Amino acid sequence: MRSNKPPATVPELFGNTVPETPGTAPGGGEETISGEILRIVFGSEDGQYVVLRLLDANFQEQTLVGPLGGVLEGQDIEAWGRWETHKQHGRQFRVSRFRAVLPSSAKGVRRYLASGIIPGVGPKLAERIVDRFGEKTLEVLDKYSARLREVPGIGRKRIDQIREAWRRHAEERSVRIFLQGLGMGPSATTRILQRYGQGAAEVVRRNPYVLAREVRGIGFSTADRIAGRLGIEPTDPLRLAAGVVYVLQQLGDRGHTCYPQSRLLQEVAQTLEVDEDHVRIGLERALMDGTVRAESEVIDGSDPYLYLQPLQAAESQLAAALRALLDRPPPALRPPPRFGGPLWERLNSEQKQAVTRALTTSVSLITGGPGVGKTTVVGQIVTEAQRCGLRVLLAAPTGRAAKRLAESCHREAKTLHRLLKWDPARRTFVHDADRPLRCDLLIVDEVSMLDVVLANHLFAAVAPNSRVVLVGDKDQLPSVGPGFFLHDLIDCGRVPVTYLTHIYRQQENSRIVWNAHLVNRGEMPDLRRPPSGELRDFYWIDESDPERVMALIARMAAERIPRSFRFDPRSDVQVLVPMHRGSCGASALNALLQQALNPNGSPAFRYGERVFRVGDRVMQISNNYDKGVFNGELGQIAGIDGTTKTFRVTFDVGVVDYGWDEADQVKLAYAVTIHKSQGSEFPVVIMPVLTQHFIMLQRNLVYTGMTRARRLLVMIGTRKALAIAIRNDRPALRCSLLAARLRAPRRPRPQAK
Repeated sequence: MRSNKPPATVPELFGNTVPETPGTAPGGGEETISGEILRIVFGSEDGQYVVLRLLDANFQEQTLVGPLGGVLEGQDIEAWGRWETHKQHGRQFRVSRFRAVLPSSAKGVRRYLASGIIPGVGPKLAERIVDRFGEKTLEVLDKYSARLREVPGIGRKRIDQIREAWRRHAEERSVRIFLQGLGMGPSATTRILQRYGQGAAEVVRRNPYVLAREVRGIGFSTADRIAGRLGIEPTDPLRLAAGVVYVLQQLGDRGHTCYPQSRLLQEVAQTLEVDEDHVRIGLERALMDGTVRAESEVIDGSDPYLYLQPLQAAESQLAAALRALLDRPPPALRPPPRFGGPLWERLNSEQKQAVTRALTTSVSLITGGPGVGKTTVVGQIVTEAQRCGLRVLLAAPTGRAAKRLAESCHREAKTLHRLLKWDPARRTFVHDADRPLRCDLLIVDEVSMLDVVLANHLFAAVAPNSRVVLVGDKDQLPSVGPGFFLHDLIDCGRVPVTYLTHIYRQQENSRIVWNAHLVNRGEMPDLRRPPSGELRDFYWIDESDPERVMALIARMAAERIPRSFRFDPRSDVQVLVPMHRGSCGASALNALLQQALNPNGSPAFRYGERVFRVGDRVMQISNNYDKGVFNGELGQIAGIDGTTKTFRVTFDVGVVDYGWDEADQVKLAYAVTIHKSQGSEFPVVIMPVLTQHFIMLQRNLVYTGMTRARRLLVMIGTRKALAIAIRNDRPALRCSLLAARLRAPRRPRPQAK
């Protein structure tokens, strides 16, 4: 797990550099370069991409690029990295890590002080100070600051200001040097200082693993590497307890809310490269400090299930709220529903059952694939509820899903986060058990996206006498977050479930819905080409070479589809992919599609190696409760201000402002993973399906991607890869005890995989 190697360099996003063979260190190792910083040519806001000119030990000017945030002109540095040749800028040294040291020459000291490190000391005053003390200037500032009186034009007040500013700078500098000596990059170092201030070094020395819990962007692997450099042994209880938490977090990223102890001990031992007896010591510590919880009462057997504390609380509280609703029949309706009229008579028996259950039970679930009339049923439920005088609220997990629900029901629908109302001061939702939602009927669409944490917040806010109707497709991918909410509700046997199976949305020339249902049944879709000159809504293109697939996707999105179907390439066309990485993954495709669809967007700014332009499609990739925008929301950059270093994104839920240093919260979204597309529909979807995606090829993944397309679906790849996905109907099961908490009598405990 641990490694003493320096962090890897950031890969070149556009592939415009190539290693220079003669300058590469033998055996693929790194080289070092040291010298004085002459000038900083460019620096990104986050410090992850800096270009500077360095005067090396041989008095030659060299170009350095890489994560060099926080350096100053006149400063001396020692940097590790590799030489490479840039196609436009020639030979340069790509830095992976560096160590800053104070300048040693009078000229360097003058540039250093003039760089703005001390408020009130500009180029002229810096020159006078260095003229008086020369190479000993920094020693004077450190130890004999009273001697600044010897400099003409400096009074007592200015000396006190310089002394205090230099003291603060020296303290921060020593912390930075300490952290950088442990291999921390400038951006991470800055975040650590912001979190802990001048006490950061002591915090890290005492327990570096707190960084993984408390500092954004620092994970267990980084904290573990720091611990190794601080001399913390692999079997230290601090490391072992942190390792247990880390593995449970990884399992949560895979969808598990909990995990059987015997299996967890094995995984932690393998991850930390220690034996299971040592892991037990770490587990005992994690249980003792409350970060991990054990559950054995819900299930039979001697092997307890282990949770991270927040997930155990969320699951148990959610189960309690659901049981309270299920155990209490809803109040009688006055007046009672009529269940009649022309629209009612057009419903089939399944749809009528769904409407009846929605109004006569406390919790009901409606599930079915595309085109089976879920929208029609929800509309009829709203109509009947209004006749009965019920207060109705509509909600969905994402802005796009809420907008679609509002359009179909002709009334307001909100995202769940906006429905529950985040309170920044209290750092929680306004609506909870003490302040429930004011409604008699709550309808929530796209519930396959609900993870256990959000579901818990939702049901905590449901008033005791309310009715809740949940709508979703059980065959779609489960939530990105931990939990198996929709499947657990079906599996527990206590929630009335209506399965809609009759396909309505099927026109003579429409093949999207029909092919999606074929895939869901385990059958190959109809891949035949349409007659020449005839436009259809589904196309399959055979192509096995990933590079050619990428080029074809770019041409389809930028030229062919807009020309033939009159769709807007920047707002209507969405590329969906199985994976983020790889030559035909979301990351590589975003670089290509940005160049094809928005090559000249202006203004623009750089964050690390990424460039953002006005007009770019972006996705929020983390929940930001203060800004009111959440993981998975899609938007478009509407403005960039170079003066204030801010940018503005228009989302379905509204307009959100960011600082450039917050750009790590968004990423380009011309191409997104199918997992991230849940809850959204797009006029046009282009989806590659290749054997290189083998690890992700599952039936529900392809089915979910296909059902995101509303008017046109273009699939590009190989029939072999498509067949592999369709045959693979065994997606990894998620370990959750929600169904066990809800059901009675008990059933065998869940399988973890």
